[in-house]
Amino acid sequence: MFQDPTFWVLVAFIGFVGVLVYLKVPGMVTKGLDARADKIKTDLEDADALLKEAQDLLASYQKKQREAADEAQEIKARAKEEGKRIVERGRARLEDSLQRREKLAMDRITQAEASALDEIRARTVDIALDATRDLLADNLSDHKANAMLDDAIKELPGRLN
Repeated sequence: MFQDPTFWVLVAFIGFVGVLVYLKVPGMVTKGLDARADKIKTDLEDADALLKEAQDLLASYQKKQREAADEAQEIKARAKEEGKRIVERGRARLEDSLQRREKLAMDRITQAEASALDEIRARTVDIALDATRDLLADNLSDHKANAMLDDAIKELPGRLN
């Protein structure tokens, strides 16, 4: 029995366990494990708190994103409406401008017609006067011409009024 190596391994093992108990190593191991368990528990609680905070931030940013998208849609709709109003105003201004130009052109045409008619009348009068002069000079005697001139002079005050 004393020569059996298994016996001495058993004695050494019992001695080793006895020394450990005497030095209170199991208590220290337990304290170390408890401390580590507490640290792990604290880390898990911190991780849960961070997860909750991250989820709250995510929800907040998602809400802000939705609000921004809604605001962008509103801005887009307002821009379309403003564009329509600008186009309508532009069309109305263009139409007014075209009407004014058409009226101005019609007025110029009317003036040109009136001017042409006045010129035609003046030329007609000149031609008629020249023809009358020539006719009177060729066909009228001096005595009859003087009588007509006297009659015209007498009628002149009545025609001037």
